[in-house]
Amino acid sequence: MTERRSQDELRASHADRDIVVERLREAAGEGRLDLDELEERLERALSARTYGELAALTADLPGPGAPTPAATPAPLAPRPAARPVPAELTIKGGVGGAERTGHWRAPARIIARGGMGGVKLDFTLAELSALETEVEIQGGMGGVTLVVPAGWAIDAQDFEGDLGGFKNKTQHVVPDERTPGLRLTGNGGIGGAVVRHPNRWERRRLKENPS
Repeated sequence: MTERRSQDELRASHADRDIVVERLREAAGEGRLDLDELEERLERALSARTYGELAALTADLPGPGAPTPAATPAPLAPRPAARPVPAELTIKGGVGGAERTGHWRAPARIIARGGMGGVKLDFTLAELSALETEVEIQGGMGGVTLVVPAGWAIDAQDFEGDLGGFKNKTQHVVPDERTPGLRLTGNGGIGGAVVRHPNRWERRRLKENPS
C-alpha cells in the first residue's frame, strides 16, 4: 500500500498527460464516455499534477490506463479513417451557410469560405488525417467558426483578422509533437473568425445525434 501510494504521488509529465488525453478521446469514440464526461475528464487531465490524479480518470475504462513512471510513452497518431481522405477540402458558406459536425473525416488542409451564410467546423468528433490541420479561412460576410476539443493547440500567427477580427476563446495549450491542433491562414473578412470549445447546446446535440 505504501509503495502504491508513493507512486501515485509522483509528479506527472506533459507526455503522461497526453497519453491519458488520447485514451479519453478513444473512449469517447467507442461510446464509453459522453461529451460532458469527456470534456470534464480532459480538463482534469490537462491540470493533473500526479500519477494518481491521472489514474483516476481512466480507472473505469478497459485497456491501458494512466502511464507508470517506468512506462515509455507511445507516440500518439491520428485515428485512421475508414476510407481514403482527400488531401484538401473546400467548404463554402454560400447564402444558407455550411457546417461539418458530428463524425466526419478532416483532411490535412481545409479551405473555409464564409460567404453570406458563414461556415462552422466542429472538430469535437472529427477523425484527423494529421495532428496539425491547416484551415485557410476566407471569412466573407458570414464569418467562420471553428469548434475544437480541450487540449488542442491553435496557431494563428499567419492569420489576418481583417475587419471582422479574430477571437480565440480556447484554453491555451503549449504544443509538442503529440498535440493535435489547427494552423490558421487567410483572413477574417467582414464576418471574422472565432475558435472556441463546444458549448452546452452543442454537447447535448452531439450526444443525442452523434452521426
